Amino acid sequence: MSERRNSSAEDVKFRTSIGGQALIEGILMRGPKKQAIVVRTPEKLIVKEDELKFIKDKYPVLGWPIIRGVVAFLSSMINGVKALTFSAECQPEEEQEEPSKLDLWIQKHFSSETADKIIIGLAVVIGIVLAIGLFVLLPTVLTGIFNKVIESRLLKNLIEGVIRIIVFLIYMWLATKMKEIKRVWQYHGAEHKTIFCYEKQLPLTVENARMQSRFHPRCGTSFLFIVMIVSILVFAVVNWSNVWTRMVLRIVLLPVVVGISYEIIKWAGRNDNVCTRIVSAPGKALQRLTTQEPDDSMLEVAIEALRRVIPETEGEDLW
Repeated sequence: MSERRNSSAEDVKFRTSIGGQALIEGILMRGPKKQAIVVRTPEKLIVKEDELKFIKDKYPVLGWPIIRGVVAFLSSMINGVKALTFSAECQPEEEQEEPSKLDLWIQKHFSSETADKIIIGLAVVIGIVLAIGLFVLLPTVLTGIFNKVIESRLLKNLIEGVIRIIVFLIYMWLATKMKEIKRVWQYHGAEHKTIFCYEKQLPLTVENARMQSRFHPRCGTSFLFIVMIVSILVFAVVNWSNVWTRMVLRIVLLPVVVGISYEIIKWAGRNDNVCTRIVSAPGKALQRLTTQEPDDSMLEVAIEALRRVIPETEGEDLW
């Protein structure tokens, strides 16, 4: 078993539009001490840096194994919404979209800072609810069709897991057909190439990043696929024939699934051996859908974002 030098950077790719044309693009990178959002506008790169404050420093229990995975997942979603919000603010004022009626109501009744937190919180909750509905509850309901013909709970759980993976793959495949998503996938590839470049201790240049692989074992895509597999094993432990009971159990056990999956991908990203390659293989294969070869301008954005979060002290970047 060999342990590799790994960047602890996490990323969010985003793309927003001006006047119907997608022009605002960027990447959010998180390091051990700082995070940076780099947005490419038609004129220049706009950078926003922030010092990181970790909730586990205040509540150490949130840094424990399994629990930290759930915290990291929620943090990633919140940071993604914040990055999208910042990119929208980078648009010319005359091109910015009108806020929704709900947003206006929240802004009217709360202070600016509180309103922003509420709007971001609602966006995260809606995203989680939609994900649970599509990837957790829908497969459970569809599996209920087999209740009268299949008695084995183990077999029904396996069928449910297969349906969940199929739904996920169809969703990802349909996403690739959207023209706007293609450039998001290219930024995804740029981020992977840049992090590989850093992990190999090469100078962070477009030329060096360009020759790196766009398939990375610590990718969020790999994480989601591992969640699908782990859910089959965890949900098999506790199972009831009643479809409503099963749906409640799926929701209750979901944090456990996320936490275990996080530990697996953390281990796979830290080590390079036969086992980790096997674990990473399905997710890396799926990245053929969720990453595309970037152009040099995208690599420039990824490099600038990563440079901003590289720690000054050697060793702080180990994952």
